[in-house]
Amino acid sequence: MSDRLPVPKTYKLYMGGAFPRTESGRSMVVQQGEQPLAHLCRASRKDFRNAVVAARKAFGGWSARSAYNRGQILYRMAEMLEGKASEFEHALAATVPGGVERARAEVDAAIDRLVCFAGWADKYAQVIGGQNPVEGSFHNFSLPEPTGVIAVMAPNEQPLLGLTSLLAPLLCAGNAVVALGSEAHPLATAILGEVCATSDVPGGVINLLTGQRDELVDHFASHRDVDGISAANVSVEQRRQLELGAAENLKRVRVQTIDEVDWSGAALDGPDGIEAFVEVKTLWHPSAT
Repeated sequence: MSDRLPVPKTYKLYMGGAFPRTESGRSMVVQQGEQPLAHLCRASRKDFRNAVVAARKAFGGWSARSAYNRGQILYRMAEMLEGKASEFEHALAATVPGGVERARAEVDAAIDRLVCFAGWADKYAQVIGGQNPVEGSFHNFSLPEPTGVIAVMAPNEQPLLGLTSLLAPLLCAGNAVVALGSEAHPLATAILGEVCATSDVPGGVINLLTGQRDELVDHFASHRDVDGISAANVSVEQRRQLELGAAENLKRVRVQTIDEVDWSGAALDGPDGIEAFVEVKTLWHPSAT
């Protein structure tokens, strides 16, 4: 038996494919009962701005990749998440009420959601877009394209599955993401960064922050290089801040209210989450007749 004491882990932010410390030097402690389980960075507004810069740089290359390749990378994320399943289960069981069985069910559902949207990556265009019937000697096509940089505000409930459910459809469509994880249970967000780093996801496509909503919500809403906001289970006041601040650059704001039991529901596996953050381009082409 080793007498070595365990080394308390300090999780950093995940931005631009790297793991920087917060520029503010602040941290949060995650407790397991009365004992500290881990330390996490508490992101500042400067961290958020840095993450947006990284996402904007990565967006062009990510959106230009083939849909098939994006699907492969999402599937790889599912594989790597499954490889860290025991670590996620331990973290969730230690910090989220419900015990090991509930934690295991959440991890399994998060893996399934990534696999689901890996499959949608080269299929959603046929559902959202297509050929339109028009008069005259023309072909008319509707082609969905990603919106751009999307800021995500994840729910406190089911911190891994909730965050994954918001990320997967955005990545599937070719968007780049800056996400603030669950404020109440941030450990799953930090571990997910380690999954992203080993999943062939280009640096900057996914940027994960841990911190406090009230401190960052105004900056999510007003940042002019953010093209859309996807949030879930925020307070009434936070929703109002997001919607009013979005008027600065007319960004899209989608706020979902989903009960804990519904995060694993089949309704979230469809293309609705993809369609909310794509732009539809119309293409006219002369026909031969």
